[in-house]
Amino acid sequence: MEKSKIQFGLLFFFSCFVIVGNAQKKQNWKRGIITNEFIYDTASFPQAHASTIAETPQWLIAAWFGGTKEGNKDVCIYTSRLVNNKWTEPRMVADGILNDTLRYACYNPVLYYAPDGELLLFYKIGPNVAGWTGWMMRSNDNGLTWSKREALPDGYLGPIKNKPEFINGTLICPSSTEKTGWRVHFEYTKDWGKTWSKSDDINDGKIISAIQPSILKYTGDRLQVLCRSKNRTINESWSNDGGKTWSTMDSTSLPNNNSGTDAVTLRNGWQLLVYNHVKPTPDLPSGKGARTPLNIALSKDGKTWYAAAVLEDAPISQYSYPSVIQSKDGMVQIVYTWRRLKIKYVKINPSKLKLKKIINGQWPGTTNTNVKPSNEE
Repeated sequence: MEKSKIQFGLLFFFSCFVIVGNAQKKQNWKRGIITNEFIYDTASFPQAHASTIAETPQWLIAAWFGGTKEGNKDVCIYTSRLVNNKWTEPRMVADGILNDTLRYACYNPVLYYAPDGELLLFYKIGPNVAGWTGWMMRSNDNGLTWSKREALPDGYLGPIKNKPEFINGTLICPSSTEKTGWRVHFEYTKDWGKTWSKSDDINDGKIISAIQPSILKYTGDRLQVLCRSKNRTINESWSNDGGKTWSTMDSTSLPNNNSGTDAVTLRNGWQLLVYNHVKPTPDLPSGKGARTPLNIALSKDGKTWYAAAVLEDAPISQYSYPSVIQSKDGMVQIVYTWRRLKIKYVKINPSKLKLKKIINGQWPGTTNTNVKPSNEE
């Protein structure tokens, strides 16, 4: 009896040690997280997706599309502002009503605070992704009020998911199309959306597929884009002339689950990427995988990446479509979809992140397992 008690005590102690150890291991990936909260608790719309965030002189502002379900005609663009450390109630600022008899869904808002003090809101309207058109609105009071919507020229969509970058006097909008294969291109404006030009596609959309690029900046005129793909990898391309021409697109060492990513160049020169570190099995259609976990990785050169944080790792899928910026105070500001039900906001102190090298595309301390694909686009 005494021996059984001792064995039970040892087993209990060992179990507690393992539980505490695992908790500590998980906690290590939460270093640097200062704020982790929902932008809203309840809303007039049951689903939300594709959020974006920008900083103005007065506050942070976020936008997303919300409605009964992606693609439904009631899906509109909503915004919320972080005022005195509290997010304001979601407010509808754009709908898909084209005329008295025609209404479509809204998609993929992108916020950008221009150097001239104008807050720009790009978004799409259409019956589906292949048929959507590009639109924009402007605010001169940091998102309190908005101008009437403006249609972009035929064939232009604006930034497709991730923020533009202002480089050498030109606003470069990372864009893509999905009509005849997944293809990336860039749209340029020197007058904040009044006139436009664009590049050719930089990938074939067949062997190498890619959409939703993020632009990263290096010294000189060197740029890198990281893209969502069907190839089971995050795909990349490089420019040595400030985005005028681009290298042949190729895969990176990082996995992609056919879901959106976003990235930002930090002021210290490091690159920060928010993405689902999920490598789908080859048999899954179009490279689709679960949208969990949601991870943060950093790199100095865009080639060697280091694990930094895990924002979500529950087995329930749909932590996706992140948007990330670095605010003037040096903090990293992130918004993303939480289970298609809410929009999550996370603030991170990047100086507190602890980095561990990602080797052979493997997140440190994990093993690759078969994952079920997400049903959502």
